[in-house]
Amino acid sequence: MSLSITGKTAIVTGAANGVGLAIARHFLAQGANVMFADRDEEGLATEVGAAQTEDGATARYFAGDLRERLTVANLLSATLDAFDRVDVLVNASRQIMVTDPLDPEDGSVSALLEQNLMTPLRLSQAVANRMIAQAEADGDDEGMIGAIINVGSIAGRRTQPELLAYSVSAAALDQATRSLAVSLAAKRIRVNGLAVGSVMSANLKSRLKEVEGLRQDIIDATPMGRIAAPAELAEAVQFLASDAAGFMTGQILTVDGGRTLIDPVVQPAY
Repeated sequence: MSLSITGKTAIVTGAANGVGLAIARHFLAQGANVMFADRDEEGLATEVGAAQTEDGATARYFAGDLRERLTVANLLSATLDAFDRVDVLVNASRQIMVTDPLDPEDGSVSALLEQNLMTPLRLSQAVANRMIAQAEADGDDEGMIGAIINVGSIAGRRTQPELLAYSVSAAALDQATRSLAVSLAAKRIRVNGLAVGSVMSANLKSRLKEVEGLRQDIIDATPMGRIAAPAELAEAVQFLASDAAGFMTGQILTVDGGRTLIDPVVQPAY
């Protein structure tokens, strides 16, 4: 089976910076048509414009708050206007918040469930329905018709009280991935996820400046002894989007430098 995604059309969320941007750039370089989606319109315009690669793949961008249902519909419409179809959805937008587990007024759990679970779930539902409709219109009744990849976190498997909200939302996204995979398998749509460890996202860059010793704590907790670059996740996502993963669905691929293989007494956040 081929790893090629040439000619496929992908929506990548969180694509103005960090992990989402790295995935979107990689897909574009691999010959896919890519809709970069994010709230940061200035960042999107800077990164994308109307970029054209040598092999003809095209980038477009869409700016909006995908927590709003109408914005989800508008993103899908914009993608269809630009490319006529959608074959791959990468839900790469994530938000991290520190939680006070003993504060009843702390709203981080509801906020992150909305951002990290409900937003990718609604977009996945909208895109899946479009994939089904376009397959019917094309008379395509053999093989897989689409792939959805959810970028989550190993926090969903760890116990870190200060990241209660993030951990709960990550675990919920993993379960949503598995549930959607079963629901959509008969529709010939694969749904998989990534559980990532410490990756040099915009959020982590900020935390490393704020928290003394955090970088070394992360390195010490990671058997491979370093923090991942965002681009390192992109090829894993490409694999899940490609025909090479054609018999994989409902799987959470761990990309964490071995961090979940050990259990240090002091486990650094992020």
